[in-house]
Parts: sequence; C-alpha cells; structure tokens
Amino acid sequence: MAKKLTKNEETHEIDEVEEDEEEEIEDWEDWRADGDEEGEEEEGSESDLTCLFCDSKYSSCDELFEHCRSTHRFDFHGVKKALSLDFYGCFKLINYVRSQVAENRCWSCGLTCQSEQNLRNHLHETFSFKDSMLLWDDDKYLKPFIPEDSLLYSFGEDDEGEEDYSSLDKEELMRDMKDLEGICIDDENAIETFALEASTSNENGMKEVAFASNGYLKMADPAEKAIVGNDAKGHIGLSDRRPKDKHLRVSFAKVVAKEIKNVNENYFGAYSSFGIHREMLSDKVRMDAYSQAILRNPSLLNDAVVLDVGCGTGILSLFAAQAGASRVIAVEASDKMAAVATQIAKDNSLLWSPSPKEGNNQRNGVIKVVQGMVEELDKSVEIQPHSVDVLLSEWMGYCLLYETMLSSVLFARDQWLKPGGAILPDTATIFVAGFGRGGTSIPFWENVCGFNMSCVGKELVEDAAQIPIVDVVDGRDIVTKSVVLQTFDLATMKPDEVDFTANIELEPKFDGPAGTDLKSKTTRCYGVVLWFETGFTRRFCKEMPTVLSTSPFTPKTHWSQTIFTFREPIAMASTEFKADRSAAVGSDACPAVKVHMRVSIARSAQHRSIDISLETSGLGADGRKRSWPVQIFNLC
Repeated sequence: MAKKLTKNEETHEIDEVEEDEEEEIEDWEDWRADGDEEGEEEEGSESDLTCLFCDSKYSSCDELFEHCRSTHRFDFHGVKKALSLDFYGCFKLINYVRSQVAENRCWSCGLTCQSEQNLRNHLHETFSFKDSMLLWDDDKYLKPFIPEDSLLYSFGEDDEGEEDYSSLDKEELMRDMKDLEGICIDDENAIETFALEASTSNENGMKEVAFASNGYLKMADPAEKAIVGNDAKGHIGLSDRRPKDKHLRVSFAKVVAKEIKNVNENYFGAYSSFGIHREMLSDKVRMDAYSQAILRNPSLLNDAVVLDVGCGTGILSLFAAQAGASRVIAVEASDKMAAVATQIAKDNSLLWSPSPKEGNNQRNGVIKVVQGMVEELDKSVEIQPHSVDVLLSEWMGYCLLYETMLSSVLFARDQWLKPGGAILPDTATIFVAGFGRGGTSIPFWENVCGFNMSCVGKELVEDAAQIPIVDVVDGRDIVTKSVVLQTFDLATMKPDEVDFTANIELEPKFDGPAGTDLKSKTTRCYGVVLWFETGFTRRFCKEMPTVLSTSPFTPKTHWSQTIFTFREPIAMASTEFKADRSAAVGSDACPAVKVHMRVSIARSAQHRSIDISLETSGLGADGRKRSWPVQIFNLC
C-alpha cells in the first residue's frame, strides 16, 4: 500500500525533486559547455568520429556513415528510415552495433567470427530490419558502449530536413543514463536467467564465458552464478562500484576449462566405439589413399621419425612402421583407444620397448603410443622441438572442418615438425555445387507404395533449410558446375585461416549432346552441397602422389557430403532462355543464369562445432538481381 504524504512532507519532497532537476540541468549545461570548449579547441584538428567497424576516423557523420555503407554494408540511414527510428532508437542502434563488433559478432545475423578481419569479410546487407530491431530495442543500449563516444551526440547534426533532436531529449537521455549507472543486479534468479545466454569463442576456438558492455552475463552453464560490476578486474555488470555482500564471483578460467574438458571428454569418448573405427577402416577410398601415400613413397618414410596425431587404432602408425620409419610416436587422446592401439602394435611386434630383448641387440618395434592431447605431448614423452620428419594425421571431419581437429595438427606442425618436414596430407580443398530435386527427400515421399505422402517431403525440406544434412548425394543430382570454395596449404597456412569467407558463382549445367537446344531448358537448384579433397602431392610424395576425394562423382566415403538446403528452390537456365522480364528472378518464368554466393565458415562458440552462413543472390539474363535472406547453419 502506498504511503500517504502530509502537506509538509509533500512540499519537502517537491523541493528535493526541483533541486535534483536543477542539478541535472546544471550537469547538462556543464556537459554542453565542455563540449563547446572542446569543439573550439579541436576546430581544424583531426576528427574523433570513429567508424563502427574499424579504426577509421572522419570529420562528419555523413562521411562516416557513407564509409560504413560502402565498405561494411551497414546503411545507417537506410535502417533509420526503414524503422522510423527516433533519437533514442538511433542511440541504441549505435551502441548495439559497437557491442557486437567488440565481440566479433555480426550485428545483423549474430554469427560469431574468430577475428576482426573475418567479421569485416562476413558483414552483409540486412534483409529484415524488423527482426534485427528486436536485438537492440532495449534500454540497456542507452548506456554508451564506448565512453565519450562522439558519434552518439553527433549523428543527428548532419541530417538536413530531418527532425531536430531537442535538448529535452538529451536531458531525458542524461537522466536515463544516470539511472542505468546506478543499476546493480543482486537477484540470483535474474543472474541465472542471464546465464542462459550463449557463450562466445576465443581465438583458439575454445568456448569461454563472455560479457557484453551492458553487463548481462553470457554463460554456458546456468548453474554458475555471477556478480555485477564491470571493472578492470573482470567483474560483470552495469555498476562501476564493487559489489557488496551476497554477490558471487565467477572464475572465468575455471568455467572455460570445465566446459572444454566436458566437450573433449564427450568427443574423444565417442571415438572409443569400435563401430566408428570399423566404419573408417572399411572406407576403401580413405584406406587406399593413406596406404599409397605412406607405403609407396619409400624415400619419404624410410628411417624417418614420424608423428601420428589422433592415431585411433594406430593404422597409420602401422603403415609408417611397415614403410621403414625409425620411430613412430602415435598420439591418442582417448584412454580406451590409446590402450587398444598399444595392444595392436604389440600384437604385431611393432611396439617400442625401453630395452632390447634378452640376447638380442635389436629393439622389437618402433611405435610408441602416447595417451593425451598433442598440445601436451612433451609432458608425456621426451621429444625435442622441430625433431619430426613426417607428420601424419587423418583429421578431416564432415564438411572438412567439423571437429576442428585441424588446429591440433597445425599446432603439432609448428611445435614438432622439422623445417622442410613433410605433412600428410599437405593440401585440402572444399568444393561446392548446387543440387536439384533428386538431392532432396521429395521424390521418395511422392510415391510410397502407391500413396502420395508429399506433404511429409515438403516439411522435411523446410526443416532442412535450418539444419545441415550429412548424406550421400548422387552425382546425377548435381545441377550446377562445381567450383572451388577454399583451398588450404597445410604446410604453410596459419591457424586462424581455418575461418574464412569466400565468394563463388554457380552456373547451371545441362547434360546432353553438343548442340542441344537450351532455349527452353530449366532446372531448379534446391541448395548447395559441399565436399572436400585432400592431396598427398609431389611436394612430399615424390614416387606416388595421391588424392582422397569425397566428391559425389567418385565412390562414396564415410564422410558422405554436407547438404545445405535453400528456403526455396531457385530456377536456373542458360543465357539463351527467353525469360519473362516482369517475373521475379529465380522463378520458373525468369530463371537465374547465375547464382552468386558469399559463404562464411568459422569455428563455432560451441567447442568443436562450426558455423556456416550463406548469402545468396540470383542474376537474371537481363541483369536484374534478386537476393534472399542470409541462412546460418551450425554443424555440431
């Protein structure tokens, strides 16, 4: 129940309010006066308006926003107009974008990149402003993300013919900001709610706890508690003051280590299943490529010191020993599989022992199995830096980069491989092509024992537009020419090059004899399929180079292909097709002659997973262009 005030109390309270308002107005006048003095002092000097996405500085907001539009695909005025943003809305938008950029996250689609450069490469146009507005339409973005951000108080000054933001707005804003400065969250239930937010990843791909400028906790484990306070020591929250009693502290390193440990245990534990190893050992394409590269290149393996990263059953180490290696260090993180690999090497008389057999000066084997992560190899075995002649690994996952084991291989290369030493395989290439109706489940459901169940197929295709599918695609269902998405040189690449953005162009392909009339031929592209090849090139395999391919045009492998389905199929045709210029590009009446795509692949915030984003547009024969909303997939 509200307390009733006496007349004297009422008068006293009104006086206090008036005094507070006078103090706030004086504060604002001081702020404005300081700004005027600074403006006079800085007149003619370099600008202090900093770009939202890079370190570029400009002397006017118009110049800055034009730079953001042309370079970073962020149209501030377009967003402002489309959503009819007022002063507060623009203020929130700028702070929101800065907060996302600070975490290398796309302000529009939410994709987290591994570096600033990767983010700048990824930035794209926004097709649904209303959906994006939900992300920043929150009063927490009224607090400046960057202290004394000049852009926040200048973005309305260069607009001609638009509303003039009044001083009343600024006074209200100042009061709001003062209120925000005083917020301190000490309710444990609220903290647990914040804790449900997603975590981000550091430059090594590790999952870690993160906090935004607004102080809202982002943590993988909701059971963990946090304090508020955003000081230099890493306390989380809106208040700059030290939290008082009942506030719990979070050890970020502890949370990170626990999360990584859990993910790694699950990951390596999954490889304790013999079924997985039987599938890999039964993959003829895989086994033929590795056995040829190791056994048929004697000049490479004879008397060599070999490091096998992620040895599993130890099959590659067995090949290396058979090829004449003088020492093979087989590293396996799974406890069970390390024991299995040790037993297999022993059963085949290839396990290294610390002393020769009695009456025999020859040691009975060359393979030493080490249980643990390759990053900690020197803790388990005596090995000198840069002492390995050949680095072996079968590290590839679905879509090549799933499981992110490549980072460990590159670490082993940089730490243990000799200068000029061999790495097998030494190249990897991702390919992409469009697939047609036969690459979906639609044909199956159209006729099930004579009954039409196409409604099921349609629903499955809609679901597939959100989740990547690993399956075998028949080469006959590929409807575009294949193109290279990305190539890696494993001997020279840097670890952060695992994350990339690439632009490709797909053209339709039509099977048939030369001279076939293409004026009436069309096809529908339902999405794209990715696969990879790894090369054992003549750089190291001089006697017998070979290639391991997971292409839909070659015998299938246990990797299959990775399928990404469009939200709607895109009709395609040759440039000879007579299109209806009044119809939308990509429709049956006006098929696209080319499909342009911008594809980004990056290690996910979820450890050992990857995020893939697709930006798709169709080009008509008349030069018209149509773009579709960005699609984001997580392969986990």
